[in-house]
Parts: sequence; structure tokens; C-alpha cells
Amino acid sequence: MNLAKFSIKRPVTTLMIILIIIALGGISFARLGIDLLPDISLPMGVVVTQFSGASSEEVESMVTKPVEQTLATLSNVKNITSLSSEGSSMVMVEFNWGTNMDVAAEDMREKVDMIRGFLPSGAQKPMVMKFDPTMMPIMQIALYGGDNIVQLNDIAEDAISNRLLRIEGVASVDIMGAPEREISIEVDPDQLAYYGLSMSQISAKLQAENINLPSGNVDQGNKKYILRTEAEFKDVSEIENLPITLPQGGTILLRDVAEVKDTNKDVTTITRYNGKPCLSLSIQKQSGYNTVQVAQKVKTELAKIKSELPIDIGYDPILDQSDYIQMSINNVESNAVMGGIIAIFVIYLFLQHFRSTLIIGISIPVSIIATFVLIYFSKFTLNMLSLGGLALGVGMLVDNSIVVLDNIFAHREKGEDPVTAALDGTNEVAVAVTASTLTNIAVFLPMVFVQGITAQLFNQLALTVTFSLLCSLAVALTVVPLLSSRLMVEITEDEIPVEKNAKNKTSIFSAPLRAFARFYRRVEVRYAGLLKWALSHRKMVVIGAVGLFVVSIALVPFVGTEFFPRSDAGSISITVKLPYGTNLNKTDEFVTQIIEKIEKIPEVEGILQTTGSTMAMSIGGAFSESSEAGISIKLVPLSERERSSEEVAEEIRNLTADMAGAEIEVQALSGIGFSGGNLLTPISIKVKGDDFDKLDEISNQVVDLVKKVPGTRDVKSSLEEGKPELVIKVDREKASMYGISSAQVAQAVNAAISGSTATEYKIGGEEIDVVIKANKDLVSDIYSIENLLIPNTSGALITLSDIAQVERSVGPVTISRENQTREVTVTGDVAGAATGSVNRQIQQQLDTLKLPEGYNIEMGGEQQQMTESFTDLGLVFILAVVLVYMVMASQFESLKQPFIVMFTVPLALIGVVFALFITRRTFNMTSIMGVIILAGVVVNNAIVLLDFVNQYRAKGMSRTEAIIKAGPSRLRPILMTTLTTILGLVPLALGIGEGAELAAPMATSIIGGLTVSTVLTLVVIPVVYTIFEDWQEILSRYTNNWRNRRKPADV
Repeated sequence: MNLAKFSIKRPVTTLMIILIIIALGGISFARLGIDLLPDISLPMGVVVTQFSGASSEEVESMVTKPVEQTLATLSNVKNITSLSSEGSSMVMVEFNWGTNMDVAAEDMREKVDMIRGFLPSGAQKPMVMKFDPTMMPIMQIALYGGDNIVQLNDIAEDAISNRLLRIEGVASVDIMGAPEREISIEVDPDQLAYYGLSMSQISAKLQAENINLPSGNVDQGNKKYILRTEAEFKDVSEIENLPITLPQGGTILLRDVAEVKDTNKDVTTITRYNGKPCLSLSIQKQSGYNTVQVAQKVKTELAKIKSELPIDIGYDPILDQSDYIQMSINNVESNAVMGGIIAIFVIYLFLQHFRSTLIIGISIPVSIIATFVLIYFSKFTLNMLSLGGLALGVGMLVDNSIVVLDNIFAHREKGEDPVTAALDGTNEVAVAVTASTLTNIAVFLPMVFVQGITAQLFNQLALTVTFSLLCSLAVALTVVPLLSSRLMVEITEDEIPVEKNAKNKTSIFSAPLRAFARFYRRVEVRYAGLLKWALSHRKMVVIGAVGLFVVSIALVPFVGTEFFPRSDAGSISITVKLPYGTNLNKTDEFVTQIIEKIEKIPEVEGILQTTGSTMAMSIGGAFSESSEAGISIKLVPLSERERSSEEVAEEIRNLTADMAGAEIEVQALSGIGFSGGNLLTPISIKVKGDDFDKLDEISNQVVDLVKKVPGTRDVKSSLEEGKPELVIKVDREKASMYGISSAQVAQAVNAAISGSTATEYKIGGEEIDVVIKANKDLVSDIYSIENLLIPNTSGALITLSDIAQVERSVGPVTISRENQTREVTVTGDVAGAATGSVNRQIQQQLDTLKLPEGYNIEMGGEQQQMTESFTDLGLVFILAVVLVYMVMASQFESLKQPFIVMFTVPLALIGVVFALFITRRTFNMTSIMGVIILAGVVVNNAIVLLDFVNQYRAKGMSRTEAIIKAGPSRLRPILMTTLTTILGLVPLALGIGEGAELAAPMATSIIGGLTVSTVLTLVVIPVVYTIFEDWQEILSRYTNNWRNRRKPADV
């Protein structure tokens, strides 16, 4: 079907189709979800088993090993890692990419159920779940103000949390730093012993006196009544005055042996925002919901809630992924629009006529709007990569329209009427334009062979570019000829196009435009002269091009490598770990000293401090530990500060470097961390073996080696210090003499120190724990524990030291395993250097390490992902080049000429290396993707050039004449298409604004490669063309010369 003929003959139909596409595109765009990156679904499953009271070694041997062994029999398993800690086992199974995780999770449950009976009786039923990166909170809010923290907690629970949970897409709202109310019964152990009572007896009495039980039914007349026995505590005074029967007869009141208080549970976390006590609200979204849409609803609801709150209550968002995502997307959108405007300006500069430029100006938005329809129906989101693909496409999608318009323009110059010129001009280049688009698309086809995180990230970019190019091809073959037949211009004597009746008009732009036209004609003449020189100095041209290629290859090691470019999310996370056993107040004092130093940094906007928790999200949420603390720092927007978050983080490291006695880890959060859950550790080294002492020794050596490498920060080993503990060792013989069992000793100590929940006190719809425990002042140290009084069966009192010894000890550590072998992981961050370069230096250092037999070291984390992904992308590049060759071979119906065109690819690589080296950017996933895209783009100029050389030779011109005529005649469309792509990408390449760091390396590599390849293509490709035609003659000449040189030697 002739699309150009259809569009020109049926203009109303064509217009209606365009309007339908615009309408569909507008609706699609409005409904597209917004995200930072495509959804990264990690093929991982987790099995969590609780085994209370067991040491980490017991958990490893009795729970973790059996679970690992049964899960190892599953199909598609890539890796199995596990963590065995005191009372808990966690086994993580990583499957091959592409595995159906719903089926895999069901298989895991079946396997775990099979060994359920072989696990120890004290172990709980294992929980099987799929790993979900959305477990990271999308928003974190600090709530502050009010008279006290209790009032603040009531507001957080009643006014905020309940309302936010009603929002569609909100999974949970966790409140941290809130006090929990409890009824505390602090018993005096001495008084209890005096009366011959035990804590278990008090606890049983409280349970028996606080009941609300159904007692059957009773009939009276025609009615049936339900009987209920109700004896619940209505007031705290009822608990105080509870009568307790003594073993020897008589009664006492509970207040005689205990103090009853309506109080809060012991504080385990302290939360402050900018020095003020606050609560931290972490909001998580449901899986499958869009981050920005959920966050927007939450912010709308919070704005309504704020108007209802007391005037002294305020809140500030500490972490808001949606803000960063929205700013990043807006930034890419504005860059794409700017790129489009620049492209239109370039076209106007060359064509120098408003109507002709308007044709291109209309084709760009129509192509983009049509692309939105395809994006929507492919269930994509508007993210950095899909929009980056669109921004990339803006520069490329005008190429087809330019080629078609330029040819129609040439036909009008010959005096053809507008309709005939539009029809013939389009049909002449339709095949060439289609082939050119296919070469651009062909580079993305090998992406189907890629798996893993590379495919998850770049499939959307590849398909978006493909969609935009297909839409631009359709527009070039329909909309452009239709508009050309209606708007095409007249031509004046000096070949500058002007509008009808506009010959005598002048404007402020006419002088610079004519000056540009004269400049361009001089360039054409100079280029013709350069081409003549190049054809007569072929050896120098080839040696020069090869020399540049060799230099660029030599520069490659100086261009750093990393998995993904780091982006500035405007947040810094600090983890503080003091020696295990440090109490909460000491930790809080230390953290306050750190915050006093941070507050002086001008870029800091807000500081959220959580002492008693690292805010690290585990499978069970955040965990409490009195010796640890987490600090979240929110920086002012990027536009309002001169330094990056990485530079601010480095200053914090320097400020805290002299603070001894704690492990302080500072990390500038990257935008990729939001999407991947910070799963890509810059430095990760696994040390594997069986003996813990050996692993400890080797890992310490590795830590020392890594610390010596420049650019490494926060290097640590996963092998933690043991926790200090007091171990009570019961002497069974002595205990049996007093009629006491080991269980009674453990129960008595637990009840005295930790306390036990006896019952629940119901008030105002709340259930408050009634906890019974010994008075703190009476069990405050090791000596008071040794003197703890324990009643025996006859009521006599004995001290703990009579039947047991209390010894100081070190608690067990967490045992890590990978593929059923113990391992210790050394991790670290990188600052001021490229991750790949730092890891390469670390690998060189590790190669010098002599390891005992049975122990080995592997690189993991970002380095492992980078190696796998770069290998995949390397394969994609090779396949892309082969496919591009095949498309061109079909177009030229020749095997030799496409081979000549392929010489533009190494020429492009010269530009890529130089561009990355000059801008100090790295080889990463996005810049390599730029190189792959280049393989399809750079050949277009050579195709256009050789196509015209062949046409002129077919008309009877000699080879040299054909080249010298074809070069300058195709210079204008080559420069127009190249400049629109290059200048259209400049806003992206500048990397200014939030999230711009992600797309900048790709734009830089395309600009560098396209600039150098275009300049060299115009000279080198004609030379290579002649060399390939003369290669037999050249070969015979060199053979004769070699023979002539050998003759004197043989004589």
C-alpha cells in the first residue's frame, strides 16, 4: 500500500486518523504511572524459622542446614544464602531470572512442609515469603510538638495513622518512638519471700480475678438469656487492693508486696527531629501500586489532617521518594522539550523557511503522542529510562522527516507541482528511510536474549525508542507528504526558499540567515577540496583514523567503570554502632554529639535521629538494639546547594573520624537505591570456609587490604563481636536437694528481671498489658541477681547463688552461609572514585593474599552485577552490529558495501571514549546502552553517502567524480540529521537537576560517538570505499614490492 498516495489523496481521512491518535495519546499520557525506574522484581524467596532459646550454632545445625538441603533440590535455583542467629534462622533462595515466583514460592512451601517433622520440637513453623523491594518505606514523616510524647502518640494513632491506612495503596503506617502504656506491678522479692509467695502465684491470681466468660444459657418463660460471668478490673485501684490468700492462712492485699503503677513500657527507642522529641511515621505502599500516586494521595490527606490538628503540632517529610521521582521526571521532560526546540531551530537554520520548518515541527509532537499510546498499552510507566528513550528519540525521530522533506524540496526545485513533488519525493526515499529505521531498531532486538537486572532496566528504554522510531517512520511517510503538498514553498534564484508574496519582505533574521547560507556554501566548497585531498592521500587518512582508534583504546583504562551512575537523592543515612551492651542513654549521648557537628553543615535541612534502632529494614521490620542508632539527613533541594550529597557525606565522615568508640557508617542515598532497595553494595567481598576463627583472621586481613585502596569508605566485616551476657549455670545436685528444678530457676529469674504479662486491663477500647516483675532497684546488678530469693516447694527461701553460678560470657554471633558453606562478607562504600576501578585495585590486592586450603574469596555486590551485565551488553552489541550489517546487505543487495559502512562503528567508539574521558564520566549500564544505540545510528550517514555515490556512478560518472559530487550534495541532510540528534541530546548530557545523572552518560556517549563518526565518515568512508574497490590491485602491488625486495637477498 502506498502510504504517501493515500495521505495526499485522502487528506480528511488522514487528518481524522491523526486526531484519533492525538486523542488516544492524550488519554494514555494522563493515565501513565510515574516512577523513577521500571519495577525490578527480584526472583528471591525467604524462609524464616524461629527457634527460641537456641544459640546460633544450634540454629545452624538443627534448622538452617536441613532447610538449605531440601531447598537446594528445587529447580532454577541460582544461589542459597542463610543467616543463623540466636533464636532465628533465615534462608534466602535466589532463583534464575525469568522464574515464575508464584510457582517457586509454592514449591518452597511444599519442600519445607516435607521436613517440618524433622525440625526440633521447639522450632516454630517456618514462614515462606517472596522478596519484595517495595518493603522499603515510600515516605517517612517526623511528627513533633505538643505537651508530651504521649499526646503526640494519641494524635499519630487516632488522627493520622487510621486515616492514612484507609487510602488505597497504603499497606502500613509504622509509628516509631511512641511509648506503650502498661500497668506495671513491681514486686518486692524480699516481701514476697517473707509471705511465702511466688511471682507465678501472683500472676495466676491476677488472671483468675480478671475474667469475662460466657456461662451458658437459661430459659425464663418465652425468652432465652445468655449467662456471662464478668469480673474485669475497671480501675487500677482494684488491682492494688486485690486480696491474696497466703499459704499459711490469712490474706494480704497486692499493694502490701508490690507497687502498682499506670505507666509506660521501658523506652527502647528515642526519636528526635531537629533536636525536638518526635515520632517517626514510616509509610509503606502495597505491592503493585505506583509510588508517586500513593504518595500524592498521602500528602493530600496529610494536608487535610493538618488543618484539624492543634496549632502546636507539626510534621515534616524526611524521606519522600515521590518528590525526587517527580523532580527527576520533570527534569527529563523539560530536557526532551528543549531538545525538540533545538532540533526545530537547526532545521529552520538550514531550510530558512517557516512553512518547511512547521512541517517538521508538527511531525515531532504527532510522533511522540503516538508513542504514548504504545507505551500505555505495553503497561509501562513514565520512568527515567522510558522517558530517556523518548528524549533520545526526539533527536532521532526527525531524521526520517528531514530526509523525506529534503527530497520533496529537491523535486520542487525541478519545477514539479506540490502534489507530484510530494508523491515522487516520498516514494523515492521510502525504502531507504525504512531501511535506516530498521537499522536503528535492529540494535534493540538482541535485548530479548538478555536476562537479569539489565533486561529489567533496559527493556522499556529499548521498546520506547523502537515505538518512537516506528511512529516517526509512519509520520514521515504520511503526515510529511500531506503537509508538503499543501505548504511547500517556492524557490528563488539563489536557492533560498521563501514564502509566496514574501520576496520583498525583510526581517531582523534575514541578515544572519543569509550569512549562515553563505557560510554553509563555503563549507561545502571546503569539504569538496578536503575530499579530493583525502582520495589522493589514502594512506595518511587510514593511518590517522587507525591512530585515533589506538589512542582511544589506550584511554579506556583511564575511563572508570561502575554498574549504574550515582544520582543525588538529597538524603544521607548514618548508622552508629557502639559496643554491644552499651545502654540507651550512653548511645543517645554519643549520637547527640554527632548531630551537634552535623547541624553546622549549611546544606542540611532536617535531621531525624532514632536511638535504639538502626532504621534498617529487615524481614520483620526495624529491629531494636540499645547500642545502635540511625540518623536520616534531608538536604536542601539540589538547585539550592553547590555540593552533592556525596561531598556532604564525605564532610560528615571527616567530622566524625576522630570520634572513637563507635562504628559510624555514612551513606549518601542514590536514586537507584529507592528502586532496588539498596541491594547493590559498591564493595562486597565474600570469604568462604568452615572454621570461624580462620574466617575471622582472613576477613580482618581483607578489611586491612581494602582500607589501603584509595576511595574506599566504611569498610567492615559481617562477623560481629559477640554480645556480653551473664550465664546462670544451675548445679542440678544442689537444686534437687532443695526440691527445685532448673525450669523453676529459669522461670523465677525471668519473672524477676524481664517480667511476665499476667493479664490485660481493658479501658476505652484498648487492651493494656498488666506486667509483673521485680523492683528494678532490687535486681540492678550481678550481685543482686546472685542474691535473688527463690522459694522451694516447702516455702523455704534460698538465694540463687546457693544452687547456681552466675558467669560473664560472650554471646553467639550471626552465622552466614552461601550455598551451604560458611562465609564472612567484607563490605564498604566508594567515594570520589569509580566503583569498577576501585574493585579492580581491590582484586589486585586480594590476588597477593595466600589463603589456607579450603578457603576462597569471591567478589560480589555491584562488581558481580556489573560483570554479568557488561558481558550481556557486550553480547547485545556484537549481535546488534551483525543485525545492522544484515539489514544493510538486504538494502544494498551487496555483501561488500555494508562492510564498508560498518567501519563507522569503530570510528564512533573513538568519540565515545574521548567524550567520557573529557567529561570524567564512566562506562556504566547507561553509557554502554548509548554505544549499542550508536551501532544503529552512525551507519545512517554512510548509507546516505554511498547510496548517492552508487546513483551517480549508475549515470556514467567515474568513481572519483561520483564521490566528489555525492559528498557535498548530501552534506546538508547529513549535517541536519546529525545536528538535530546531537543538539537535541545536549540538555540530557549536561546532567543538571535531580535524577539527570542517570541519563547523562548515555547522552554523552551518543553525542561523542555521533560527532566524531560524522566528521570522520565524511572523509574516511569514501577512502575506505575506494580501497575496497582497489584492494586486489593494492594487494598485487604490495606482493610485487615484497618479491622485488627479496630478490637481492636470494642472489
